[in-house]
Amino acid sequence: MTTRYIPDAGRLYGPEFARDPQAVYAELRRRYGPVAPVEIAPGIGAHLVLGYQAAVDVLTDAGGTWSKDSRAWMATLPETPEAAGAVGMLGYRSNALFSDGAEHARYRKAIIDCFGMVQPHKLRQLVIEVADSLIARFAANGEADLAGDFARPIPLKIFNRLFGRPDSDSDALISALSDLMEADGEAGARGLDAFSRYLGELVAAKYAERGDDLTSWLIDHPAGLTQEELIWQLVLVVAASYEPTASLISNAVSRMVSDDRYYSSLTNGALSTYDALLEALRAEPAMANYGPYFVRQPVHFHGTWIRPAELVLVSYAGANTEPTNVPDELRSDGGAYLGFGAGPHRCPASDPAMLIAMTAIERLTSHLCDLELTVPREELSWRPGPFHRSLAHLPVRFTPIRPDQPGESPWAAQPPSSSIPSAETFPARSAGYVTSAPWSS
Repeated sequence: MTTRYIPDAGRLYGPEFARDPQAVYAELRRRYGPVAPVEIAPGIGAHLVLGYQAAVDVLTDAGGTWSKDSRAWMATLPETPEAAGAVGMLGYRSNALFSDGAEHARYRKAIIDCFGMVQPHKLRQLVIEVADSLIARFAANGEADLAGDFARPIPLKIFNRLFGRPDSDSDALISALSDLMEADGEAGARGLDAFSRYLGELVAAKYAERGDDLTSWLIDHPAGLTQEELIWQLVLVVAASYEPTASLISNAVSRMVSDDRYYSSLTNGALSTYDALLEALRAEPAMANYGPYFVRQPVHFHGTWIRPAELVLVSYAGANTEPTNVPDELRSDGGAYLGFGAGPHRCPASDPAMLIAMTAIERLTSHLCDLELTVPREELSWRPGPFHRSLAHLPVRFTPIRPDQPGESPWAAQPPSSSIPSAETFPARSAGYVTSAPWSS
């Protein structure tokens, strides 16, 4: 932001921040308290909400103090590559993330209703199919990068299928979203352009011929989304499912394979996959600093004056790990985490995200039960960027699984699931997840 921010504001970019963001949060707390001045890119400032109670106050606001509409902020930005990268992640769109009031409720209901049509047991079967196909690619090697080879492709392959697109489109989505998430000048703008192009082609195809998929359900929903609104809901759904789910998987696995509380072998630890996911959501939430808000009028908030058109980011990572002298089990918040947000803008698809992550990890650890990191966890590299906490690589080794060995293997022939429509069968309205939408009767 180009406003009055303090020159020595904390930097949420660069290798130092990527290496140890908690050290940056701790220094910001020491100097400024629960709300601190930061830069998300050179010359682009924000207020970062680091205190747990302050974060809850923003997220659960019922008095109309806070807005999600970023257009006034966008008008203050310079015409620089850094600003273009920030707009890639924070620029206004007519979707549930950047809207308020009745408009937000309309968008959100459409998303919740359509996600509600994806039956959990059928989604789980789809995750098994996708996870096993990915494991089969590297299981015989005895080593893999679980971030690039496993965690990142899973949500995109799944949502490609749910949207009614063929698996071959996953690579284009991975490239576009990787650029977009970096918020790095030209890369961020390039990612947004490629992502929008992909979704435009998807929407055009589904308007021409409906299928039994999320895209078609959104088109036909009683909310009456315009084509532009539909595209921006899909932008939100894909972006919000990709990075958070992929990083949740890799962050949780990295904890499991480096902590004996989870296992000495992957099958006999005291803590479960679910425990690892909860700990990752608390200590290393995938979207570490991505809760954009703006005030409607000047406000003195937890010791800091905030004016309209100034960007406020909720630091889920900072708030979740705020030091306290009270043990977690005795805290008034119960040691709660904000990994999926809170209040009216809480992630509407947190249950599917947890199902995808848990099922994927359980398939991985059931097939490769002696996974171990090839480097200490503290030496793992993290992707740079202000918004996410995402491993660049997750290198592991394990006992190879050969295609000809006895017993179950990921590539063992499995009968096709009637609950998982292929790209070819999506146009048939009776071939997929449900026979009809509840609003079509």
